[in-house]
Amino acid sequence: MKAHPISLDALIADLVTRIDRLDPALAVRPRVAVDGPPTAGGADLAERLVTAVRQRGGWALHVPADGFWRANSLRFERGKTNPDAFYEDWLDLAALTREVLAPAGPGGAGRVLPSLRDPATDRATRAAYVDVPDGGVVVVTGALLLGAGLDFDVTVHLTQSDAALARRTPPEAQWTLPAYTRYRDEVMPQYQADLVVRADDPRHPALVLDA
Repeated sequence: MKAHPISLDALIADLVTRIDRLDPALAVRPRVAVDGPPTAGGADLAERLVTAVRQRGGWALHVPADGFWRANSLRFERGKTNPDAFYEDWLDLAALTREVLAPAGPGGAGRVLPSLRDPATDRATRAAYVDVPDGGVVVVTGALLLGAGLDFDVTVHLTQSDAALARRTPPEAQWTLPAYTRYRDEVMPQYQADLVVRADDPRHPALVLDA
């Protein structure tokens, strides 16, 4: 893969352009996925994108996917540090679709739930529903989002080398690394995404042109 350095501002501008080019009949409320491990800076990228959209007079909402993790009783059935469970069981795909992606999509009412469950406390967040206007942008961030049948209008995959991922992942989360290897090998997200960004250092991204 050939990667060329790009500034964060230029990357955001590229994303905004891609959103603007969407057919409003098909992307009534553009749903953007920023896929990548926590170490890749997806949350920061999403917040920058939300700010950029709002500065242009638009409407945008950031929805972290970990707000739709399943309850601990389901996630930890195979143990608290099982990489296969992390890969297969943690994210509640049905809830994310029901509460976010379907309402924001064509034919949806636009009434979106920003979070369902607090991943730290394992309790319902009791978040209020948010009415997304036509043209409003919903940015979902998280790991292992692609290849799971989730409906997005623009997809970004943040990739890191094995060395960078291992170096940046804290000791208590090292057990998740095999899940990212499996994701890379089985899903090949670099071929699923509209935009692939190398984020070995999230402050200095590089655009991958030949994914």
